Amino acid sequence: MRKITLFAVLAIVLATTFSCNKSGKANLNTDVDTISYAIGLLNGGQLQMFLEQQGMDSTNIADFMKGFKEGAKNVGNKKKQAYYFGLMQGMQMTEGLNKNIFGEDAGDQKISVPKFMAGLTAGVKKDTSVFKPEEIQGKLEEMVNSIHKKAMDKKYKKEKEEGIKFLNEKAKDPNVKKLANGVLYKVIKEGNGPVPNDSTASKVKINYEGKLIDGTIFDSTYERKQPAEMLIYQLVPGFSEALKHMPVGSTWEVYIPADQGYGEREAGQIKPYSTLIFKIELLEILKNDAPKNGAPMPVQIAPAK
Repeated sequence: MRKITLFAVLAIVLATTFSCNKSGKANLNTDVDTISYAIGLLNGGQLQMFLEQQGMDSTNIADFMKGFKEGAKNVGNKKKQAYYFGLMQGMQMTEGLNKNIFGEDAGDQKISVPKFMAGLTAGVKKDTSVFKPEEIQGKLEEMVNSIHKKAMDKKYKKEKEEGIKFLNEKAKDPNVKKLANGVLYKVIKEGNGPVPNDSTASKVKINYEGKLIDGTIFDSTYERKQPAEMLIYQLVPGFSEALKHMPVGSTWEVYIPADQGYGEREAGQIKPYSTLIFKIELLEILKNDAPKNGAPMPVQIAPAK
């Protein structure tokens, strides 16, 4: 049904765009006519896929064709090119800002376009009467992070509360022990090998399974049937904290609070403020030939697709 709708609308647009003869075929009087029509035909066949990649659907085809025709007619017109470029940049930049500040699903929360434009114009004119760039730049990241955190706190309040409740219940289990920063763990199998003791240099070979508190599995070396080799500092803090206390040969179930996992970030099936559960099996401590270059930012385990 979607394909029929797309090509039905496309046919209407093409009928009003090209001059046609009584047989319904385009008048192709010259080689240029033929080449132009053929290129359009071949690209038109990919139009549905292109629109879907851009987040559009068949209901937008008429507007797309209208804009495309207008752009094609104004090739070389510097004034029009500047306008179209500004149009695209305005949409893309504003959409990106809304997502970065208020989250992927920003909803009704948006930056103030009039204020943004006023600041943009001031920047172009080098008008520093309201703010001096060097003064506001240092504060801007902190302000954005604060607004973003408030938006995430509000939107994912349920996930946050459910995670805290889950951890409080686990903490009551006499078999569950506590590590730093609220990380909890239960020993499934106690190993008797060495313990990784240098978080900036230790490279380990592990099996693991990560899941949410509702039981959803988001990553598993067991499913891939291939243990992972990684540096401890490349993991989320709670995962790293557990490994630094595990003897080789151990298998633990580790319960990681949101602030020691992905925090307010979303990663695949993992929503912001999700409490994580990991089954971790420490197989081996490996030789690490990578040089130490300070303390890099933690890199999360990639969720399974």
